[in-house]
Amino acid sequence: MQPLESRIHYKFRNSLLLAEALTHPSLAYESQKPHFDNQRMEFLGDAVLQLIVTEELFRMFPDFTEGRLTKLRSRVVSRRALARFAMAIHLGDYVLLGKGEEATGGRRRLSTLADAFEALIGAVYLDSGPDKVRELVLRLFEAEIGSMVLSPEERNPKGELQECLQSIHPQAPVYRIVSESGPDHRRVFQAEVSWRGLVLATGKGKSKKEAEARAAAEALRTRLWEDSDRPG
Repeated sequence: MQPLESRIHYKFRNSLLLAEALTHPSLAYESQKPHFDNQRMEFLGDAVLQLIVTEELFRMFPDFTEGRLTKLRSRVVSRRALARFAMAIHLGDYVLLGKGEEATGGRRRLSTLADAFEALIGAVYLDSGPDKVRELVLRLFEAEIGSMVLSPEERNPKGELQECLQSIHPQAPVYRIVSESGPDHRRVFQAEVSWRGLVLATGKGKSKKEAEARAAAEALRTRLWEDSDRPG
């Protein structure tokens, strides 16, 4: 099993589909094989993602209007959100780029990562069909979609913080619960978020998820990593 397959816990039956999904148009152009790149797969993956996420949100929020559901969906399938999911599985490490694209930082470009993620989903759909790709998508999106139950109208500070930090360095922020207080029916949790050994912020909440989200929001406000002299 290839390292990427291990990261997403999915083994391709047809490895050529994976190769196509990972081939950036710049490499296809340089190799004079213009019909072998991930653009068609990206087109398919976009539609597959839209359907899976739309169906899941439709089920989760039966009282929401079309407008509210559309806003929620955009949190999950926007270009920036998909790039963030791609970074979480280190997808950029596996994309096959042309020399020019590589030299100009294409491996970490948001559009490249988002397109490759959509292409990967399209490839899984072709390889195994709708049930398997739905299982994969909901597993990869579990935290993002789960956060909507807690705060469907709010932005996702944990996702925003991860996206911001991983645009600098691939290491993800780390959360830990540093204290719990109060009676059992009114517990208060305090979470700490750190990145590359630097404590960025703390936050309190009535649940661990809420505490972590508030810690992330505080980290985004203070942006302590910008004052750090750590190398990029």
